[in-house]
Amino acid sequence: MEKVAIFVDVQNIYYTTRQSYQRHFDYNAFWALATANRKVVAAFAYAIGKGDSKQLGFQQILRNIGFEVKLKPYIQRSDGSAKGDWDVGITLDVIEYAARCDVITLLSGDGDFDLLLDKVRSTYHVTTEVYGVPGLTAPSLINAADRFIAIDDKLLL
Repeated sequence: MEKVAIFVDVQNIYYTTRQSYQRHFDYNAFWALATANRKVVAAFAYAIGKGDSKQLGFQQILRNIGFEVKLKPYIQRSDGSAKGDWDVGITLDVIEYAARCDVITLLSGDGDFDLLLDKVRSTYHVTTEVYGVPGLTAPSLINAADRFIAIDDKLLL
């Protein structure tokens, strides 16, 4: 049985599915697909914590599915923009778990992760999968992955 570690860039998946489909991502359907006939070594969902009740409920749903939810505080800048980037945290966790599994599954369209996938493939000889929204996933990330799984109707609510 393959061992898999799953890493979800929650903000990226939320905004790309909303932009392309005006729908929400179905984490239950994803879990069933990504873990079928596999042993889950780790499953992390990286999010921004504002502390509102709707978000707390969503985070509990993720925990009930099987994810460990990692939160960073929401930071509002003086110019009105917001900060909430998990790229370094995701990268450190992927590197830590790559030696313990056969498959790294990343949910993100962020091209910054292409070098990470190249590194774990060459160093740890793991298979890499990327789930992302077609058209909003960086071509460099798609090319860096062994498998690209398009987020479409079967993974949407």
